Amino acid sequence: MPRGQAEHRARGYIIAALLLTGLWYLASSMLDSPELPSPLTVLYAFIAGIRADLGFHILISAFRVLYGIALAGSFAVPLGLLCYNNRIDKLIAPVIYLLYPIPHIVLLPLIILLFGIGNLSKIVLIAIIVFFQILVTTRDAARNLSTNYIYSLLSLGATPKDVYRHVILPACLPKILTAMRISVGTSIAVLFFVESFATQEGLGYMIMYAWSKMDYPALYAAIVAMALLGLCLYLILECVEKRLCAWVYLQ
Repeated sequence: MPRGQAEHRARGYIIAALLLTGLWYLASSMLDSPELPSPLTVLYAFIAGIRADLGFHILISAFRVLYGIALAGSFAVPLGLLCYNNRIDKLIAPVIYLLYPIPHIVLLPLIILLFGIGNLSKIVLIAIIVFFQILVTTRDAARNLSTNYIYSLLSLGATPKDVYRHVILPACLPKILTAMRISVGTSIAVLFFVESFATQEGLGYMIMYAWSKMDYPALYAAIVAMALLGLCLYLILECVEKRLCAWVYLQ
């Protein structure tokens, strides 16, 4: 990204953050209740939490989200790209149509029974939920790819492996990475749910623990930490997309 565009985007983030902080401060002043502490109070609680164990819980949550997205992508992307083949798509599409609408969050008790209450069950549930988001997007991108690109490469003697490597994957990559960026928000939402019970680690646990103690500054500090985690992961994937799909941003 050109320096001017980067500065413009950074300025936009700063303005948005200041606007939200101002609205938060205004609401806190008008309500004048311990249930909505001021941004400065939450900032102090956030700094105190980082000095204590909040940083550890952030790392645990980040590990679970990243591992879940990576696990989902490692299966969803190859499967979605294979759907370019009509015969394979006819086998996979009915399965997607049957399983995708199911609210997979209800599988948590079953997943805990199968994988225990440790990190694995939480990672597996995140992976299952974002798997279908990535798979559907990848499949649609592969199915909508113009056959002219394929025929051009086949006319040069390319093998099916070459077609997938040099045409289908690069053409679908921008939408794949977009699906992964969208899955960050979903993963953070699922993360709070899976960390809200049967664990003593992660930001979801911190939120519920602070809520049970009515420690509202710590509660909001954990919420801010979860929001910052989602923002950082989103920006990281956006940078990866700009590096791997530079041609998209030249248009």
